[in-house]
Amino acid sequence: MATLHWHNADVEVHKLVVGPVDNNVFVVRCRATGDAVLIDAANEHDRLLELCTTLGVRRVLETHGHWDHIQAVPALREAGYEVAVTALDAPRLKDVGYDVFLDDKEVVEVGRLHLHAIHTPGHTEGSICFQVADTPLLFTGDTLFPGGPGNTSFEGGDFPTIIRSINESLFAFPDEMLVLPGHGNDTTIGTERPHLDSWVARGW
Repeated sequence: MATLHWHNADVEVHKLVVGPVDNNVFVVRCRATGDAVLIDAANEHDRLLELCTTLGVRRVLETHGHWDHIQAVPALREAGYEVAVTALDAPRLKDVGYDVFLDDKEVVEVGRLHLHAIHTPGHTEGSICFQVADTPLLFTGDTLFPGGPGNTSFEGGDFPTIIRSINESLFAFPDEMLVLPGHGNDTTIGTERPHLDSWVARGW
């Protein structure tokens, strides 16, 4: 498929860029079972619903509750897809709805795959990342991008907190870990790790 972004023998990652601020929407699919999960129902619900139908998506995981990451949530919920978000960010979904809470260190099963949820506050209080076990895949939402942390000037953002989340939780992964962020291009932990002190010095 044209949306295929990364794959190995066990996993497919599909990517769509949607909406006015070019949100990345990812589908993680177990090749053995055909089960899949969608990360961030951001926008352009028609395209996302088509992707969900084609790829066997069972549920939606939200990395956080900012408006640009949740515009397609109502349409996906209406189509029967369960939407999960952290309790801390759930209030941001009050107008679009959600179904279940995601917890820190929760393991989300997708067929034979295991996605480990990692609470990484700082961009929002309840921001969460997902690492696919036994792969180099780390979905970071708006916590970590090529070139630094996500914006902390919005309500619920805090710069020292996001730096701590990145340094203690995300930089615990090896250099080859692939970072798939909520906007923009992929990077790796090894590419970003050396720049932490410069991010702290610039203050954003």
